[in-house]
Amino acid sequence: MKICRSVLFAPGIDPRKIEKALGLGADVVVLDLEDSVDVSRKAEARDLVTGILGRPREAKTLWVRVNPPDTDFFFGDMLAVMAAGPDGIMLPKAETAEGVARVDWLLCFLETQHGLIKGSTDLVPLIESARGIKNAGEIASCSARVKRLCFGAVDYTLDMGIELTRESSELFYARSGLAVACRSAGLEGPIDTVFTDVKDSDGLTADCRLARGLGFQGKLVIHPGQVQLVNTVFSPTPEEVSRAERMWEAYRIALAEGSGVAQLDGKLVEKPVALRAQKILETARTLGMNV
Repeated sequence: MKICRSVLFAPGIDPRKIEKALGLGADVVVLDLEDSVDVSRKAEARDLVTGILGRPREAKTLWVRVNPPDTDFFFGDMLAVMAAGPDGIMLPKAETAEGVARVDWLLCFLETQHGLIKGSTDLVPLIESARGIKNAGEIASCSARVKRLCFGAVDYTLDMGIELTRESSELFYARSGLAVACRSAGLEGPIDTVFTDVKDSDGLTADCRLARGLGFQGKLVIHPGQVQLVNTVFSPTPEEVSRAERMWEAYRIALAEGSGVAQLDGKLVEKPVALRAQKILETARTLGMNV
């Protein structure tokens, strides 16, 4: 079970920021070759990112956000970074299953060329447009290497011609659609959009709680100071873990006694509730919490 609570972007052109990102507690670091790199420095960033990927990684998960397939930089990005074997490729501006499937084919080819295990590189579509939201179900189902989707609300609201607000009510349809698309395809929960006000901790907390409540497993992060807060909100609390243990134990005893329903603190614990408790306990164990 891969935990992706915090997915931190690091500019592919800035070695100092990359080193700092690697030393934080983010579950995933994304070495970015797209938005954070000026056109004039794309090749330089590509070389730097490839060098970082070639170093021992220990347990850190590294993805690379390449430039979109319709740009002049995409193939150069893919050829360079796949030689170093990233853990995943984040695909920006993903809009159709056909487009994502073509990148999947290229990944298969490059894995073979570089002696990597076929299918070992995750493909992470970043949904950033109305078209992408509309096709999210097909995108989620088009490749076995797609294990989760990500949401990019800044470009989505630009595409929709609407304002991205602190309360984010304008994102409810898109967020819900992505969560349902991932679940219906048997994927992990999606990863939510960045929160752009890096000084607004209360706003970030509320945004994370809203996304978690809709079925998201984590959040894209643009500032080191956001990582710990995001990790906390997307982790089960000790109280949640304790209650999940009690629920699962009560349900297990009920099953042993020939009943499919337990009672705990005056409330019924049926199979869906028990399975939810089991999932909380699985997450807690993966995070090394005392279970």
